Amino acid sequence: MTGTLTDLDRTLINRLQDDLPLTARPFQSLAEEFGMDEDALVDRIRQLRDDGILTRFGPFFDAEALGGAFCLCAMAVPSERFDEVLTKVNAHAEVAHNYERTHKLNMWFVLATESPSAIQETTAIIERETGLKVLQFPKEREFFIGFRVNA
Repeated sequence: MTGTLTDLDRTLINRLQDDLPLTARPFQSLAEEFGMDEDALVDRIRQLRDDGILTRFGPFFDAEALGGAFCLCAMAVPSERFDEVLTKVNAHAEVAHNYERTHKLNMWFVLATESPSAIQETTAIIERETGLKVLQFPKEREFFIGFRVNA
């Protein structure tokens, strides 16, 4: 892929942000919506991911409802080390997403862990690996904002 999205890609990306059909073969149902073969649809999603257009594709679980925990974290990362630290932080499966901000605290990420104590364990590992302090901002209350990005 050249990095240019087709109309099908845009429509597919927008559709993937909605609930998938709750069937034994959700991609088959989705492929029928698009008038295409299930294998072709799965291959297209895989290609969008391989090309870096989709950075994450999968379910979003409520870690707290499953006994786990969420925590918003921030770091002050020297600009010359940003990519290096980003790679180290994102290597952790517990990192749900990571984004850069133009602020002293320029790296923000969310940890989703299997237990509340794993928040402390994961941040300690990240601090050891990067030599930088991880600030934790635990959730005080839940907001559902219905975040979508139109392709």
